[in-house]
This record gives sequence, C-alpha cells and structure tokens, in this order.
Amino acid sequence: MDKSSALDYINQMFPTEASLSGVEPLMQKIHSEIRRVDAGILAAVRQQSNSGTKAKEDLAAATHAVEELMYKIREIKTKAEQSETMVQEICRDIKKLDFAKKHITTTITALHRLTMLVSAVEQLQVMASKRQYKEAAAQLEAVNQLCNHFEAYRDIPKITELREKFKNIKQILKSHVFSDFSSLGTGKETEETNLLQQLSEACLVVDALEPSVREELVNNFCSRELTSYEQIFEGAELAKLDKTERRYAWIKRRMRTNEEIWKIFPPSWHVPYRLCIQFCKKTRKQLEGILDYLKDKPDVGTLLLALQRTLEFEDELEEKFGGASRSREIGQDIEEIGKAENNSQNVLDIRKKYEKKLAAHQGSATEEKNGNKDLSVPGAGFNFRGIISSCFEPHLIVYVELEEKTLMENLEKLVQEETWDIEEGSQNNVLNSSMQLFLIIKRSLKRCSALTKSQTLFNLFKVFQKILKAYATKLFARLPKGGTGIVAAATGMDGQIKTSDRDERVICYIVNSAEYCHKTSEELAESVSKLIDTQLADSVDMSDVQDEFSAVITKALVTLVLGLETKFDAEMAAMTRVPWGSLEAVGDQSEYVNGINMILTSSIPVLGSLLSPVYFQFFLDKLASSLGPRFYANIFKCRHISETGAQQMLLDTQAVKTILLDIPSLGRQTASAASYSKFVTREMSKAEALLKVILSPVDSVADTYRALLPEGTPMEFQRILELKGLKKADQQSVLDDFNKHGPGITQPAAIVQAVAPPATPAISPAMTASTTVGFIASREDVLTRAAALGRGAATTGFKRFLALTEAAKDRKDGPFRKLFNT
Repeated sequence: MDKSSALDYINQMFPTEASLSGVEPLMQKIHSEIRRVDAGILAAVRQQSNSGTKAKEDLAAATHAVEELMYKIREIKTKAEQSETMVQEICRDIKKLDFAKKHITTTITALHRLTMLVSAVEQLQVMASKRQYKEAAAQLEAVNQLCNHFEAYRDIPKITELREKFKNIKQILKSHVFSDFSSLGTGKETEETNLLQQLSEACLVVDALEPSVREELVNNFCSRELTSYEQIFEGAELAKLDKTERRYAWIKRRMRTNEEIWKIFPPSWHVPYRLCIQFCKKTRKQLEGILDYLKDKPDVGTLLLALQRTLEFEDELEEKFGGASRSREIGQDIEEIGKAENNSQNVLDIRKKYEKKLAAHQGSATEEKNGNKDLSVPGAGFNFRGIISSCFEPHLIVYVELEEKTLMENLEKLVQEETWDIEEGSQNNVLNSSMQLFLIIKRSLKRCSALTKSQTLFNLFKVFQKILKAYATKLFARLPKGGTGIVAAATGMDGQIKTSDRDERVICYIVNSAEYCHKTSEELAESVSKLIDTQLADSVDMSDVQDEFSAVITKALVTLVLGLETKFDAEMAAMTRVPWGSLEAVGDQSEYVNGINMILTSSIPVLGSLLSPVYFQFFLDKLASSLGPRFYANIFKCRHISETGAQQMLLDTQAVKTILLDIPSLGRQTASAASYSKFVTREMSKAEALLKVILSPVDSVADTYRALLPEGTPMEFQRILELKGLKKADQQSVLDDFNKHGPGITQPAAIVQAVAPPATPAISPAMTASTTVGFIASREDVLTRAAALGRGAATTGFKRFLALTEAAKDRKDGPFRKLFNT
C-alpha cells in the first residue's frame, strides 16, 4: 500500500478518538503476523537450498542415461544394416527361382495348349471331311478359343502354320455347308430323310463361323427361293397390274408350304423376315416397270385395287414381323370434323394422340432411311409399310382426278336439291348442302388416307379447297341481287335490293352455313395435317377457303342490310310528302312511323332467331348507323316545316327512337344492348337537335344552331332557314350574321342537297381515308366513324358499311375483326 492508501486505512480503522484505544491490540496482531511471515520465509529458504543440490544430482543421472541410450541405438542400427544385407542376398536367389518357375509354368501351359490345338485341328479336319457338322460346330468353338490364346505368338512359324490350316478347314466347312444347302428346295429333302437333320446341324457350324458366312448363306437362300418368282412374274402373262394380288398369294403360299422345312434355320436368323424384305424389293422393282410402261393413264379401278392389295400385304408383314398392328383409329379424328361445340377439345385430344404416333413412326422411318438400324432383326427399324406401295404414288393423279370429278358432281347435285330452307327442329340453322358436302369430303378423305398419306393426299386436299371455293361461289350466287343501272355500274354496287321475308331467312341460312364452312374448313385442315407426311404438313392451309366464306358472310350481311334499308324507302318518301308546313295540330305519331315499326317487327324477330349473337349485333349496329343519319338527312328533304310540323316531327322522332331501342328485345338478343342503345340515342339526338333548331325563333336560330349542332355547315344552316319558310331576303341577313360570328364547326360535314334521294351516297377519298387510317380504340369509335360517313347518306348506306368493315380491319381482336379477317 502506498502512503495515501495506508493513511486512508488508518483513518478507516480509527475514525474517532475513542477508537484509538484499540491501537495496541492491532499492533500486537500485526507484529504476530510479521513473525509468522518471517518464519515461513526462513523455512522456504532452507528448503530451496536443499532442493538445488538434489536437482544437480538428478540432472547428472539423466545425462548419463541419455548417453547410454544413444550407444544402444547406434548398436541396433548397425545390426539392422547387417540384417538387411543378409535378407537381400537371400531374396536375390529366391526371385531368380520364382521367375524360373513362372516361365516353366507358362511354357508347360503353352505346350499343353499347343498340343490341344494341334489335336483339335486334326480332329476338325477329319470332321470336316466326313461332314460331321454337329461335332465340328463344337470343335470350332474350342479351336477358336485355343487360337485366341496364341494371338501373341502369331509370328511363330508353327502357330502360323496351324492358323493357316484352321482357315483352310473353315473354308472347306463353308463350301460343304453351302453345297448341302443348295439342295434345299429341290425335292431332295423328301428323298433323303436325314438331309434336314444334317442341314440343321450345318446351321450350328455357320453360327460358329464368321457372321459374314451366315449373311451370305441367308442371302443366297433368299435369292434362290425368289428365282422362280422372278421368272414367273416377269412373263407377259402375269406381268400385269391386275395380277398384283397373285404375287402376294405366291409368297404367302410359299411361306406356308415350307414352314416346316424352314424350321431347320435357327430363329435368330429370321430367314422368313429376310426373305420377305427381298421379295418386297423385287416386287417394287417389277411394279415400277409395269407402271412406267403404262404411260397412258391406267385404269383407276385396277390401279386402286392393286394398291389396296399391296397395302393389305404390307400390313400383314408389319403385323407378323413388326409387332405392331395397323391403326384402326385412322378415321376417328375425321369423324370429329363439323361436330358439336366440344369438338375443339376432341381435336386437341386426337392431335396429342397422333403426334405421339407420328413422332414414333417418323423416328423409325428416318433411321431406316439413314441405315442406322440392323435390318436383319424384325422390329429393329425396318418398316414394311410403303416398301412397295410408295411406287404407286406418282401414278395416283388419275385417282385424284376421279375424286375431283365425283366431288364436283356431288356438289352440283347437292346445290340442285337444296331447298334453301331448314327443317323444323334444326338447332344450327345450317343448310343441309353444307353438312352433306363435308360428309362427302370426309368419306373422300377416309378413302385416300387409307391408301396414301403422301403427295396424293396433298393433291386431294387441294381438290377439297377447290370444291369448297366452288360451294362458296354457289352460296354467293344465291344471294338476292339488286338492280343495275348507270349509278350501279359506275360505283360497282348492286344498288337497291328488294328482299322478301323468305329472302331474309335464306340470307341468314347462308350466313350460318358460311360460318359453319369457315369453322369446319379449319378442322378439316387440322385433320389432314395430322394424317399427311410431316414434310407436307406445313403446306396444309385453308386460309384462302376461309377467306372465301368470310367474303360470303360479308356480302350476305351487306345484302341483308341493303334489303331492309330498301324497305324503308317508301316510308322515308312518305315522310317527305307529309305537309309539315300546313299542320294545324300535333296528334299521334305519323303513319310512316307505323310503317317503320311494322317493317322492323316483321323482320327483326326472325333475324334475331336465325343469326348468331355476333352477326346479329353487327347487323344492329349497322342498321342503327344507317337509320339514324338517314332520318336526320331525310328531314332536310321536306319542303317546309312549320312550328306545329316541327313539334309533330319531334314526336315522330321520339317514336322512331323508341322503336330502334326496342330492336334488341324484338330479336331476343340483349347481350350488347347497352352499347347499341347508347349509339342509337346519340344518333337520334342529332335529329332532335335539328328539330329544336327549326323550332327556335328567327332571331336566335343562329345561336341555337351553333350550340346544338356545332358540326354544321353554312349550307346546312341555309337549308334550315328554307325549312322555316324564310324568304331569300330575310335569309341573307340571318346568314350574314351567322357567317360573321362563325359557324362554330370543328370539322367539315357532308352537304345535304334538297333533292330526290340519290341511289348511292357520295363519299370523298379524304373522308374515307380519315375513317380507315389509325387504330380504332373501341367498338363505339367504329360506330361513330360509320355514323359520320352516313351523315350525307339517304338510302342504301352501302359505302358506310364498307367503311365500317375497313375500320374493323385495324382492330386486333373482337367480333368485327373475326368477321372481317380479310
């Protein structure tokens, strides 16, 4: 403790004067502790002194022990070196003896095997000379194994001599075997009872020889068996196409007759299989010559019969040797063409199934062509299907021509027998000729796919395209035609089309039939693409045919709209004949409004029940885009409209608007009624606004016109003044004031002439371009543009319909895009 700490300790022990009485006892205690510590230090010093001496003695003893240990280690090391030298001397002699023993053993073994080889070769020579095939086969195996042991001694003269002798013996055996097999099939097997047994044993010798010997023997046997076949069917009598079936009967009879005899061949040789392959190749070569000789078109019946028999024979061979039977489901997917709504799922299932089969078939066919498979083994890659029948392919054009002729005749018959009506109870409202036509096409496809799936099937598919296009032309020709005249000739339109109630039903049937054909054509193309060879599948396309039926649908809907618009001509003319300037009181709705209502109530329910929702909705939109602007333009055709007349016409406008809004419910199709109602309301509101302008006082008519019809033109405003009955002088001041303040229009509009209704509306190229260029954001935009085009129209609205279709082309999806996909 330092000084300050000791002072603190004393102050802590004796904080008061009274506590100083304890100093003496504390001092005694401290002195006692000091004495005890001194005694301990003294004892430790003494002990340390004694320990130092003992440590020196121990260190000396340890040093001495280490020296002794080092001496012993050196002594052991010396003795170990001496022992190692002794062991090496002993082992040197043992190693020499071991090598000597090994060489002696190898020599003895080699000499023993050499003795065995010499003996075996001599025995084999005797067996070969006596044609003891069974024993020779076993001996061949033994000699082959013994020869393998002497591969390292090939250069030794004795071994070379033995190998050469063995080679000669094998050649002798081969010649004997081939000589004996040459008698097979000559009738000697019935005369010599042991010949078959001898040949069966000879097969064992062939298996013991090189694989090339077996190949040569089998090929010679097959060639010898087919020699008579070539001689028979190369003659003038049987070298004809109608004798093709007899070729297959010959080989089947030959195999059946010799089945017992051919059992002498080991099953691993697959002699019947190899015989059939050679037969098919020779038959194909002969049939190619026959078909090429028939440069003129061969008889279709004979050609197809020969092809059918060939296909049946190939199937039999494939079932016998390939282990797979011909698919019996080839026509199941064809039957699905044109079926119910769930057909798409069925097509997908069938497609997956046939894709797997097609992939497996194409994989094996490719490997066969590349020669990657061992054709000597059944089922290893050789495909009998097509090995003969493919030679018929270039000559099947006559069959395709016959199918085309038959289909054309059936088409003409179907169209002639078509009643253009639907039987009661029918749910799809499709013409019977449409469904019957596809039934005929499916039968034709079944016939062809059973014969070939190559170029001929593709040529027949082109015939299907031609037939369907011809049917589309028939449907197109059945549509009601309009009158012809100067205007129609100049514009390329049919003009006005008068349609009866039956005509409207027929048009709906044509639309539904064209839609059915459009859909079923695609299903037909899918079925053909799955049946046809892979390299031709990408060329199978029905888009041109579908375009034809889309054009029929477009034309039919155009005709339907034009026919209904033509019915309104009389009512629109009656509206202009009403003395609007002399009416004395406002009454019930006018007679022409009742006429419009009668036309719609008689036609719309039928159309709604026959047309699909997509086409009916399009029809509604087109009708609204025509009637709204047409009613607006028809107001300008009236001579004079008084205030009472304008009020009566406003009442009629409300009635027409109500009639148009009720059309979806009349047709029992209200799925898209909201957008349709919005469009009708917007278009009819323009007519109401026009009548409100006519009702306004003269001093405020210009302001009212600018406010209610901001897109109007000065000439249209002038016509309104004429309808109000203002004289030329009074009109000029109002026009000057109107022009002074500006018309307030945002874009030009069509000028309405107060003359008789034109046959067709005039549309400038600029206006057409403005409606067809750009992306149409929504269906309302399409209808708005159509309505803008129809502002100047008075009757048919055909141009507006075409503009609507052009605008629909810019759409990426939706019913309009699906309808007008051309």
